[in-house]
Amino acid sequence: MRIIDLSTPIDAAGWEPEPVEHRIMSAAEGAKHMSEEMLEHFGLEFDPSVLPDGELLTIDTLTLTTHTGTHIDAPSHYGSAARYGDGRPRHVDELPLEWFHGPGVVLDLGGAEPGAVDAAHLRRELDRIGHTLAPGDIVLLRTGASRLAGTPEYFSRFTGLDGSAVHFLLDQGVRVIGTDAFSLDAPFRIMIEGYRETGDRSLLWPAHFAGREREYCQIERLAHLEDLPAPTGFTVSCFPVKITGAGAGWTRAVAVLPA
Repeated sequence: MRIIDLSTPIDAAGWEPEPVEHRIMSAAEGAKHMSEEMLEHFGLEFDPSVLPDGELLTIDTLTLTTHTGTHIDAPSHYGSAARYGDGRPRHVDELPLEWFHGPGVVLDLGGAEPGAVDAAHLRRELDRIGHTLAPGDIVLLRTGASRLAGTPEYFSRFTGLDGSAVHFLLDQGVRVIGTDAFSLDAPFRIMIEGYRETGDRSLLWPAHFAGREREYCQIERLAHLEDLPAPTGFTVSCFPVKITGAGAGWTRAVAVLPA
């Protein structure tokens, strides 16, 4: 099989609206840290100088949000109450693993302007590639925004989905929708300016708020969708990190293709 990485890195050197802090404890510092921890927690004295070169292991500590890098938004991210089931949206650690391993379908939104496309746009793209969606398909939106990752423009120049587009995909049995952009919704400025001009609240985060009505997940901040040789014929694997009670979790999303 062939595996294509569809994930963006978590990089403290890149620009983020919520900066990432990455602290690295050297192997020598790790030896001293282990010695101190063993004494504090277990009453065991250990001289780190007896280790080869006085070194043990490095330790990385990161401070970041669960929406940094490629990640999966869980239903509880969309709001505190749902209008389905028992009214309690599930956290990322409670979701079925089967949702995150299935046939992939890439829809090209690269020709669209920054903002949001509607259901009719997605229907035309599905007709163009000759694909009929089926329950369990994982739909990936190739907007081209990933080329801006690590810059401020990544967070302001991209194409998302409006409410009609999200509901259209969910009507076909899709449970997971991915994008190579920062968000599945339109850029914040476009949504807010549209609302100010019209007073129409439905313009505000319609893709995310659709998740209050119907249970589904988003994969945001994908990459390398342009490396896929065809819009179908591959499997997506994107299991989220199991964080208890969290509204999102990081994922190393990949596409698996036959050899």
